[in-house]
Order: sequence, then structure tokens, then C-alpha cells
Amino acid sequence: MELSYHVRLTMAAPHTAPDLSELQAVAARFRQDYLNAKGQIQQAIVGHQNIIDGVLTCLFAGGHALLEGVPGLGKTLLIRSLARALDLSFARIQFTPDLMPADVTGTTIVVDTEQGRQFKFRRGPIFAQIVLADEINRATPKTQSALLEAMQEQTVTVGSETHQLDAPFFVMATQNPIEQEGTYPLPEAQLDRFFFKLAVEYSNRQEMAEILDRTTTGAESAIEAVLDGPTIIEHQQLVRKVLIAPHIQDYAVRLVLATHPQGELATPMVNQFLRFGASPRAGQALVLAGKVAALLDNRANVSVEDVRSAVLPAMRHRCLLNFEGEAEGKTTDEILTNIVETLPTDAGVAAG
Repeated sequence: MELSYHVRLTMAAPHTAPDLSELQAVAARFRQDYLNAKGQIQQAIVGHQNIIDGVLTCLFAGGHALLEGVPGLGKTLLIRSLARALDLSFARIQFTPDLMPADVTGTTIVVDTEQGRQFKFRRGPIFAQIVLADEINRATPKTQSALLEAMQEQTVTVGSETHQLDAPFFVMATQNPIEQEGTYPLPEAQLDRFFFKLAVEYSNRQEMAEILDRTTTGAESAIEAVLDGPTIIEHQQLVRKVLIAPHIQDYAVRLVLATHPQGELATPMVNQFLRFGASPRAGQALVLAGKVAALLDNRANVSVEDVRSAVLPAMRHRCLLNFEGEAEGKTTDEILTNIVETLPTDAGVAAG
């Protein structure tokens, strides 16, 4: 009798990788579930294939996603569509300057009971499994920080009591890059907790025509839930079982170290235009995103290209430009692209 998907994943010891044939067997189900979820989202979203893939990669890697783009590009619709494709609880938080931390986490209230007045904790929207933090940069830093503990530890502490969030827990935030009035840039500690930062671009001519056809004729997309919580958790566990060779992992390490100004592997552009480089969380994102990419390509091991494909979304928000970089209009994407083009995959070759 064939072992169940969950049992086959957990037979190996916690730090022992399963054999290659086992990974290949369960990878087929992962890929099918991934494509099913993507197909449901595409019923509502036209184009933006890389954004959909990025959001799903964050979900299966156990991270959080930050979507940045001008209004009207479908950021909120994409997140809502993903929520409908997953059988998980969903909450939307519209961030505004007057939003308070208790509006996010919840608060303790006084209730009348048969035993008299008692304190009771009323949960806030953060206790959903999928949380849409819409226009997150419109709230004050104090309110933004209400998400920090939840995103990192999946717990919420109110007063002296800590509450555990239900798994899987996934935060998707949006922000508008062009408006400055009434906005509060996300602090570096908050940005670092987002697995990917995805840049949502304008639709092309063909995509725009399709959007108009879908939205001006009364047609409605029928999105069905194709994944539930336990299945997503199993897939997240599977991702961590994917093999990565020491030299591939070392390449991910060197990519992160190359962003550190005046470091041994820093490029001339890094030394000239960056103030701070990426944190170890960037390395974690590169490896986990590479493992997701490997599974989607029916492989049980990570390749150099898997890691390279994750460099921009995993590190663009973790590197800070210095004054010269901002004055010359440089972007972190330009500097990261230069690193990918100049850093050799062979650790024995000196960086250019």
C-alpha cells in the first residue's frame, strides 16, 4: 500500500534529506497544485505572470510578499484572487494615517458575564491566515510595526499575553511608489521581513484590451478554492527537502556578500552607490526560492539559474542606496544586475 504524501515526507529524520526518488515522486503533486492555483488566479488577472509566480513562490516558501506599483494595476485584485483560490481565512486591512496598532492586532475589552465583569481579548484582522495589508505605507511606523512580530514569529503579543497565529500565515502588502504626501516609508526592519518585493509594471496593448473585455462586459470570473491549509503546509515542508549542492549554496552566500560596500566581494558599483547591503534573510530567500523553482522544473536539486532568477525580488528591498546613488538616479535593480553579471559562479575565481 502506498504511503500517504505526509507520511512519506516525514519519514526521514529532521536533518536528513529524503532520497532523490522520493522527492521526484512528490514534486509532481506540488507542481500540479501550484499550476492549479496559478490557473485560478489567471481567471481574474491578465498578464503579470512574473508577479503571480512571485506571490506563489512566497506562499510555498513560507514568506511574505510586498507588491509595489502605481494604482490600478491589479495588485489588490491579484491578492483577492489568490485568497479565493485558497481555502484559508482572509482579512483585508486598509492602512490609513489614523489606523492604530490595536486596529490590526486586536484589543482587550471589558465584557459582562454571569460571574461579573471580565477582560476578554477581541482578535484583530491579523489573525486571518491570509492578510492583505493594502497601501501599507500610508500608516504610521507605530502601526506598521504591529505586523513585525506576526510576520517573523507568527505570534501576536497584546499586553502580557502571546497568541499563536494559525498556519499557514501569509501577509501580502501593497504600496504606491509615486505618492509622498501622507505616506510613511517602511523601515528597513519591516522591509527585511518581506520574502520578495515585486514590482508591478504597466500592462501592454494586448493585455489592456483583454482587461477591458473582461471588466466592461459584465463578465465575472468564477474562482474556485483548489488548495487548503494542510496541503500548503505539506508543500512548504517539501520545499525545504529539496537538495542544494554546497557550491550552489556558496554562490547564494557570495551574492549576498557582494552587496556589502567595501566587502571582499563588493563590485565597484556597490562600493560607489550602496550604503548598506542585504541581510542573511536575503540568502534564505535565494535558497528557498531556488528550491521552489527546482520543483517546478521537475528537479530535486537547485541550479545556479534557480538562484539567479530570485536575485532581484529577494534583494532589491534589502539594499540601500547612498546619497550618490540617489543623486545619480541609480536603482538597486541596476546594481544587483551588475553583481549577477560580474560575480563568477566558481568560488575559485576572483570577483570582477
